[in-house]
Amino acid sequence: MTARTVPLPTLRAVFIILLLALLGIPVAEIFFIIRVARDLGILETIGLLVAVSLVGAWLVRRSGLGVLRQIQERLARGEIPGKELVDGLLILVGGLLMLTPGFLTDAVGLLLLIPPTRLALRALLIRRYGKRLRVAGWGAGPGVFGGFGRGGFGGFGDGPGAGPGRGDVRDVREPRALRKGRRRGEKPDKG
Repeated sequence: MTARTVPLPTLRAVFIILLLALLGIPVAEIFFIIRVARDLGILETIGLLVAVSLVGAWLVRRSGLGVLRQIQERLARGEIPGKELVDGLLILVGGLLMLTPGFLTDAVGLLLLIPPTRLALRALLIRRYGKRLRVAGWGAGPGVFGGFGRGGFGGFGDGPGAGPGRGDVRDVREPRALRKGRRRGEKPDKG
């Protein structure tokens, strides 16, 4: 396995973007809060910010529990919950944005919590980054995020690790049984 290095200009660009976001977003939030407070009043603005945060917390709880249930159902069927995990991440980010005081972050957080916009962003993220993922030596192509076709954990993807005997689940108790002098599959004595 080789390590990939990121070119220095790319790191500089990412640093500059993060710095501008960390400085620019709070300044923009303060500007909008002052504008709303001037139009509505200070107490009404504070009440609106608190109400939006409470609605955001309720939406996060409702959406998060639904996604958690979907993840559990997929795992119970022996499938990898790729889409559901991306949804969970988007809900987490949306919840964090909703709990941050400010109208801009609340608007973006709300967009991440509403299913139609979250589904569109999920599809965009999967299309953009889905080919880069690897799951236990298997390629994480469309099969992981869009159902398996053949079912189960084995037999999906076309990555470099795909094939019989690669990425399969093995019984970890077998070597211990062999060390104790028993043959493979033989049950231990109970007396």
